[in-house]
Amino acid sequence: MRKFSTKGFAGWSLSFLLCTSILFAPFTSAPAEAAESAKETKITLLGTSDIHGRFMPWDYALDGPNPTGSMTQLYTIVKKVRAENPNTILLDAGDMIQDNSAELFNDQPQSPMMVAMNEMKYDAWVMGNHEFNFGLDVLEKISSQFNGQPLVGNIFKENGDRYMPAYTIIEKDGIKVGVIGMNTPMITEFEKGTDHLDGIIVKDPVEETKKAIAELKGKVDVMVGLMHMGLDNENGNPGTGVTDIANANPELAAIFAGHMHTLIESQTVNGVLISEPNKYGSHISRIDLTFEKDGDNVVLKSKEAQALAVKAADGTYEVSDAGLEETLHPFHEFARADANIEVAELKGTNLVPADEIKGIPAVQIQETPLSDFFTEVMIHYSDADVVAHQIDNDKAKLDIGPIKKKDIAFNYQYTFGEVTVYEVTGRDLKDYMEWSVGYFNSTRPGDVTISFDPKRRASKYSTNDFFGGVTYEIDLTKPYGSRITNLKYSNGEAVKEQDTLKLGMNAYRMEALIAKGGALEGRTFKMLWSSKDASAFGEIQGTIRNLSIAYLQDVMNGVYEPKIQHNWTITGVDLTAPARADVVELINEGVMSVPNTEDGKYTNIASINILDAVTQEEIEALSAKANVDAAQFSGVSTKGEFYQKLNAARKAAAGNGEGTPTPAPEKPVTPTKPKPTPEPAKPGKPATTPGSTKPDTVKDNKVKQAKVTAAYLNVRAGASSQAKIVTAVPKGTILEVISTEKYGWLKVKLDGRVVYVYGKYVSMLK
Repeated sequence: MRKFSTKGFAGWSLSFLLCTSILFAPFTSAPAEAAESAKETKITLLGTSDIHGRFMPWDYALDGPNPTGSMTQLYTIVKKVRAENPNTILLDAGDMIQDNSAELFNDQPQSPMMVAMNEMKYDAWVMGNHEFNFGLDVLEKISSQFNGQPLVGNIFKENGDRYMPAYTIIEKDGIKVGVIGMNTPMITEFEKGTDHLDGIIVKDPVEETKKAIAELKGKVDVMVGLMHMGLDNENGNPGTGVTDIANANPELAAIFAGHMHTLIESQTVNGVLISEPNKYGSHISRIDLTFEKDGDNVVLKSKEAQALAVKAADGTYEVSDAGLEETLHPFHEFARADANIEVAELKGTNLVPADEIKGIPAVQIQETPLSDFFTEVMIHYSDADVVAHQIDNDKAKLDIGPIKKKDIAFNYQYTFGEVTVYEVTGRDLKDYMEWSVGYFNSTRPGDVTISFDPKRRASKYSTNDFFGGVTYEIDLTKPYGSRITNLKYSNGEAVKEQDTLKLGMNAYRMEALIAKGGALEGRTFKMLWSSKDASAFGEIQGTIRNLSIAYLQDVMNGVYEPKIQHNWTITGVDLTAPARADVVELINEGVMSVPNTEDGKYTNIASINILDAVTQEEIEALSAKANVDAAQFSGVSTKGEFYQKLNAARKAAAGNGEGTPTPAPEKPVTPTKPKPTPEPAKPGKPATTPGSTKPDTVKDNKVKQAKVTAAYLNVRAGASSQAKIVTAVPKGTILEVISTEKYGWLKVKLDGRVVYVYGKYVSMLK
C-alpha cells in the first residue's frame, strides 16, 4: 500500500526524509542508486466554474458576439496546457447549465454544455446551485449526458444514499488524485418555495468533506476539493465558504472554489491552496502539484496556483477552437433564432433615455419607462401592494419598434429572477428602501452629479432596487437611513410604520436582507405567493423575463405604449448650476471623466463638485487634454469657475460648437474693415449687403435645410453666444433654416421650436 501525505513540505513522509538525508550524505554507490530511483512527477489540475451557458463566444440575450469568455476559448487554453503536460486533469465547479439560453435545451435531446464538456474531456463536474433550478428530472436527464463523473457529496436521497458520488479517483502517471465535490448548502434557501429539492436532503459540506476524506485515505496520493462555494461564508452563514472547509480539513492539498463569481488566483488557508476562476468562462484556474516518487512512496513536494485568462494583458482575446465551434454550431443557431422571436411592438417613446453624461448610466439614476414596465408586470401578476426589482445592465436599451425576446433578456439580466410576495410592515418596507438607496453617495453643496457608493457598485449583482406601487423621493443630502422622504402609496396615502402590506420582490434579495449583516437581519416574513410555484406559473414561465413576454402578448395584445408612472426622483444634487452644463460637455468631449475605481472596472464612484478649490495640477492636466494654455486660468479659485472658462477656451480654440469670435459691432471701428460681399440678387429682390442699411434678415419662401458639421453644436434661444443654451445636437443633424441673422447666425426650427445656431458650423443643403 502507498504511503502518502498531502501536507505540502511539512508533510513529507519519514521514508522520504530518510531518503533525502542519504541523498545529501557523502557520495557512495548506494545513495546514487537511491537518487536514480526517485522520480519527480507534475500533475496539472485545470478548474472552471460558473460558466453559465457560455458554450460559444456569443451573448444570446443580446444576440451578438462576446469574446470575454466561453467553452470554445477555454478549450484552446486546455489544449495548450495538455500539450505542455499530458498529466492534466480537467474539472468544473458548477453552474454550467443555466443562463445565456442554455435552459432552452432542457427539453431538447442534447445540452450544448454537455456536448462541449465531453468534447473537451472533462474528468469531473460538481453540481452548483443553479444545476437544481429546473428540478431533479431535468438535472438527471442532462447530467446523464456527461461522460465524466458528476459529483455532489453533501446531497442525499431520503433513504440515506448519496444523490451523486462525493468523490472520484483519477490516476495520472501512477499518481492517484482524489477529487471531492460539494455544493453550497444555500441551495435550500435559493430553491425555497419550489419542489426542486423534493426527495433530497442537503447536508453540511464541511462535515461531508471530512467523511469523504476518511473514505479516501489509503486509496489516493493526494486529495483536492471541487467546491461550489466562495472563499468566505455567504451572507454570514457558517459552513458556506471554502475557508471553513480548509480550516476543518487540512488533509486537502488544494480547493477549486466557485459560486461567488470572484477571481482568486492563489490563496492559502490552513495550508490548503485555493483558486477560483471568476465567472462566465473568463478564466481557468491552474494548480500544479509536483510529486516525488521513490518506489511505492509518493510525496507532494510543491504546489502552486495561477489563473489563465481568456483576455490577455494586451487586450486581445484567446481564439475560439474552430473544431468545437463547428460541433456546437446547430445549438448556436437554435439559440439565436429563439432570441429573435418578436413578441410585441413598442410605440410612443423609448424605454431608456440616452445617458446625459458619459459614464453615468441614466437607467440607474432616474426613473425610466423600462423600470416602470417591469413594475407594471410584477404588480399585474402578483397582485402585490408594492414591488421591488433591479436592472443589472447599465447599458439597458429598448427603442421604439419591434420588441424581441432578446430585448427582454438584455434588459433584465437575472435569468431566473421571479416575483415572491411577502407580508411585511410599513417599517420593513422603509428599512429595505433605505438600504437600497445606500447605493448612492451622500451629496454636499456644489455636487452637480449623482454618484454611486463604491462597495455597492462592486457587488455581485446590482443592489440599486426600484420600487413600484409607492411614490417617494431620495434626498441625498440626508444621512444613510434617512433619505426616503414623502413615502406614499399610489393612491396618495402616506405609508405608516404599522401598516401591513404585500411586498413582491426577488427571493434571492430577501434572503440577503434577512441574513446576518442584512438590512432586515433577524426578521422573518410570511411568504404568500411565488410566481415560480407549481400552482402559479412554474419555474420557467414564472420568471420576470417570461412574465414580461406574456404580459406584452396576452395583456397588451402585442402593442406596448408606456405611461410614465412618476414613482420616484432623486433630490439633493444641483442640476441647475450654470457650470454644470460645462461639466457635461467636458465629460462627453473626453476632457474630463467621471471618477472610477483604480482598475477602471466600476464607474462614477464620486460626485463632481463645482465649489471645491481647484488645484494647479488639475488645471494643467485638463488644459493639456483640452489643448489650451493653462496660463490663462491663473487666479481661478473654484472648480466650477475653471470648468466654465476651460470649456469656453476649448471651444474657441477648437472651433467646436459656436466657439465664435466676438461678434462684429454694427458699425466699423477702423477704416480698413473689408467691405462685405453683396449677396446675389434673387428673382424679384434687390441684392443686399450684410451691415448695410438694407434689412438685417434675408428671407425667401423656399424651405431651406442645413446639416450640422461640428461634433456637437449648441442651440441657443437667441442669436448670440451669450444667449441661453437650449440643447446641443450632434454632427449630421438636419435643421430647417428659417432665416439668416446678423453676424452669421441662423434662425432654425428644431423639434417645433424656433432657435438659433452659429452658421459657421453647418452646411447648407441644396
